[in-house]
Amino acid sequence: MDAQPAPSEFERALDLARRAVGQRERTISELRTVLERKRVGPGTIDAAVAELCQEGLLDDARYARRFTEDKRELERWGSERIARDLQRRGIPPDLIEAAVADRGHEAELATALLLLEQRVATRPRGDRERDRAWRLLVRRGFAPEVAYDAVRAYERRDAEGRRAA
Repeated sequence: MDAQPAPSEFERALDLARRAVGQRERTISELRTVLERKRVGPGTIDAAVAELCQEGLLDDARYARRFTEDKRELERWGSERIARDLQRRGIPPDLIEAAVADRGHEAELATALLLLEQRVATRPRGDRERDRAWRLLVRRGFAPEVAYDAVRAYERRDAEGRRAA
């Protein structure tokens, strides 16, 4: 019986890397961690990462844009929380800035108001409920000023809605 020749370390690294990005989109940093855990050498990791970047399978800028869009639309996260999470995932600061910079105060405020509509059934009554709504928004990554403006706007909107009814 002929034994199958062992694949080179580079071929093994490429196979592992392609499987990892096939499961879900990953950052370069995340892929490096996956390959390090599989005991792939540093030089081979660099070569595999370069190959996947060249093939278009690995792109931190694309990852940052998609992540930002998903978290804003699906989870109603604010820019600060998105930026922290991208940093934790190893995205370079310039790519983080580019991904979250397209949102102004009004767009952040609109997202914060949507979150309040989903999570806070009625207008906050009193300082305690206002503070609870504000803390919800800050935990979701909205700047304190945006959270304050959103709570006040939500109060006004709810009060106006009850007057019209």
